[in-house]
Amino acid sequence: MEKQGTKAPGKQSFSFGGGVYVGGIASVAGKLESEGPLGAFFDITGEDDMFGGKTWEEAESNMQLEAARYAISDAGLKPGDIRYMAGGDLLGQLIATTFGVEKLAIPLLGLYGACSTMGEALLAGAVLVDGGYAKHALAITSSHFAGAEKQFRFPLAYGNQRPMAATWTVTGSGAVILCAEKGKYKVRLAEATMGRVIDYGVKDSMNMGACMAPAACDTIYQHFEDFGRKPQDYDKIVTGDLGVVGKEILLALLQEKGYDISGQHMDCGIEIYDAATQKTDAGGSGCGCSAITLTGYLMKKISEGVLKRILFVPTGALLSTVSFNEGNSVPGIAHAIVLEHCGN
Repeated sequence: MEKQGTKAPGKQSFSFGGGVYVGGIASVAGKLESEGPLGAFFDITGEDDMFGGKTWEEAESNMQLEAARYAISDAGLKPGDIRYMAGGDLLGQLIATTFGVEKLAIPLLGLYGACSTMGEALLAGAVLVDGGYAKHALAITSSHFAGAEKQFRFPLAYGNQRPMAATWTVTGSGAVILCAEKGKYKVRLAEATMGRVIDYGVKDSMNMGACMAPAACDTIYQHFEDFGRKPQDYDKIVTGDLGVVGKEILLALLQEKGYDISGQHMDCGIEIYDAATQKTDAGGSGCGCSAITLTGYLMKKISEGVLKRILFVPTGALLSTVSFNEGNSVPGIAHAIVLEHCGN
């Protein structure tokens, strides 16, 4: 049960008192994503997926820089007003992030939570702001379909057949300015639950939903326990990129633990594409999947008061090319963020 007045309720959670506020947001989406059901909500969309770059990796860096600049401007700030930033991506040594944001000259915490990175960045940024270490902090992440395929699966020119359980890495970048005082948006980050590494021994890297669903279950369950909450306390419980396969597994696992979230559950990977017309297999994935769904759609609905409280739970599969080639399983992790409407 939640203990009143504590910043660390339960076993794994954070409480940010009056809240950490959202001052600016940005969603940069690729061409395929802009043609999907949420396309009208994104702030910036690309005519192609190169974003002015010469390589897929440079394209992703350009997306991050564009997202960061847009979010900072959206908050009515300048880069020099941002004390710290926290973010990462899927590429080795976070090269999309480091090459992307170096021009901003903002102190950086480089993070790797795979596709859960937006949750990790929001949590880290909120701790900095709530702790009084920063008045403004920037949380950011990205992914790129072609860059991820090149690193983790097969080069596009290979033309391999994809299994139906595979997800489609989203080309997109999302950024959020976190503030100590209320800003442009009527959204506050009220609480968070840090996830654990959960490994059910799944080795199929083409079935990310099965790899990540146990971690999502573990974090959501612990969040309910830490705060004494139930699914009905949220308008939406939003996972990052489980897709149609992972969604089914998550609902079943939580049912076993006594929680039915079927009435509240939404998965960004399912919502971002039109399965019937866009042929994206089991849905979307990648850091950008939950990031642009959050910044492009969900935060705007919270600010408008359409949604009063959501639990945002981006999910990540913690593999590398080395771990996969050595025959290891694919552990998962998920972090939960509580976002609330904070209008008068």
